[in-house]
Amino acid sequence: MSSRTDSTTAGAGGVKTGVKTAVETEAESPAETAKKRRPARTNATKQKLFEASMELIGERGVAGVTVDEIAAAAGVSKGTVYYNFGSKSDLIAQLLRHGVDILLGRLLSVRDDSADPLAAMDEMIGQAMDFMDEYPSFARLWVSENWRIPSEWQDTFAELRGRLLAVIGAAVDGVAAVYPVDPAVSRGSLETAIFGACFVVGLDRQTYNPERTREQSVTAIMASMRGYIVK
Repeated sequence: MSSRTDSTTAGAGGVKTGVKTAVETEAESPAETAKKRRPARTNATKQKLFEASMELIGERGVAGVTVDEIAAAAGVSKGTVYYNFGSKSDLIAQLLRHGVDILLGRLLSVRDDSADPLAAMDEMIGQAMDFMDEYPSFARLWVSENWRIPSEWQDTFAELRGRLLAVIGAAVDGVAAVYPVDPAVSRGSLETAIFGACFVVGLDRQTYNPERTREQSVTAIMASMRGYIVK
């Protein structure tokens, strides 16, 4: 009999309380392995559904698109959509979250504590313009449904709006920490103005002024930010 004592065994009942052994890890079931891989597959499916739904919604609006059409355009089964997201309403809510996650990722990618915070804000708005260029139908969905009262996704919009405004607010704080700013300007209104302008200016450029450059759009939105700074 081996004199080796298993450090993961304790008490008279030999109850295991430690980390899995190598043998146990290697013996992991296919179901457990699949479970670990599922988030990556779900995200890939969600991206396919997001792109397909944005294209269809851009053509016919959210009310004019069915789950069957979204699934077919994304190349997945209708059952997969219902299994992962439930109803059409739940699917749209999750796709709104997915779109905001993409936008937030781009906004946060330009954060650099060593950079001029005003230049960082400029680039952040540029990233928003790039997002509007790539997903104009998302911007249209946001603008058309976000202020609809009542909206089927009102709670979702409120949460996502708060997340976006928090990132913009942090960028404004960065500017205020370096530059003298006008205390009479309402902070909440300033962030909302920048937030709304990104959607409206981005959509206006897509719909009516495609000749307008990214830089021109960014400069127009940044005017409100530069007006916040006391000369």
